[in-house]
Amino acid sequence: MSFEKAQQLIELATFVAARRMGVTLDDVGERFRVSKRTAQRMLHTLEFQFPDTRPSVDENGRKRWRLQTGALRDLLTLTPDELAAMDLSIETLERNAQGLEADHLRSLREKILALVPDNRIARLETDYEALLEAQGLAARPGPTTRLAPGVGSTIATALKGSQRLKIVYQSRGSAASSKRVVEPYGVLIGIRRYLVAKPTTDPAGTLRHYVAEKIESAELTGEVFERDPGFDIHAHAKKAFGAFQNDSEFGEVVWRFKPDAAPHARSFLFHPGQSLEDEPDGSLIVRFWASGHMEMCWHLYMWGDKVEVVAPDVLRQMVKRHQRADFPSLP
Repeated sequence: MSFEKAQQLIELATFVAARRMGVTLDDVGERFRVSKRTAQRMLHTLEFQFPDTRPSVDENGRKRWRLQTGALRDLLTLTPDELAAMDLSIETLERNAQGLEADHLRSLREKILALVPDNRIARLETDYEALLEAQGLAARPGPTTRLAPGVGSTIATALKGSQRLKIVYQSRGSAASSKRVVEPYGVLIGIRRYLVAKPTTDPAGTLRHYVAEKIESAELTGEVFERDPGFDIHAHAKKAFGAFQNDSEFGEVVWRFKPDAAPHARSFLFHPGQSLEDEPDGSLIVRFWASGHMEMCWHLYMWGDKVEVVAPDVLRQMVKRHQRADFPSLP
């Protein structure tokens, strides 16, 4: 067996062992970007090389493979790249005012390192430190938002247990804060962080978005509520360009990037549901459906006069007279 195939086999064994419910052919095909036939060969090799592999059929008639073996631990090792990636992720979370998530990832990092033998740790350190320096993992200046102490962890606890929250919140345009009881459904993270929740005072049960940094305090009420089973936070998030949503703004968005900016724009994912169209003159058309015109304006400003808003008209009017031609570079 070649080194590359052996490495792929270990990656496959790790992938299977890490999933309690096991994996299907489709899971393997998607993870390793291979055809179904290749995925079948890979799993057949896994069964041969790791006798503890157990295939079974689930309640939906799909074949699943599970692997539970202590021998796999001796084949795994933490690489300098993986350790540096964890530290980079921790810093990114902290920069985005996600201190709670950063603490969880930092705790996971410590648990992983505790399982690595001392002789391997010594070999890790040299390459790891070089990677950190190359990635520029240092204090980075720039604005960031801050959550009030304890708010993030209280929201997380409420989400896990479907508990109502009592918050003290200062809404936009209001001079004084007010107390509210809400049913939390999730958190959207973009330039700012928004708590997606239903106020208990709204008989219609309309979802609203509360700027997390404007929540002065949060406490659990001890009351459990029944979540809407049809709600999907990922589908909900796709309705916005960033994190803010406004149903009255939701609609098709069309941008045209000039020919000299088109190659650069093609490297961006502006929205998960976007489609791209190449124009005969070399310009690029980007289409997607979303709301959040203000966040779109903030982003479009960075492109100067290299982008034209084709639709909607209200967004075109918002960026009009604010597109500079003297920016030395693109985002």
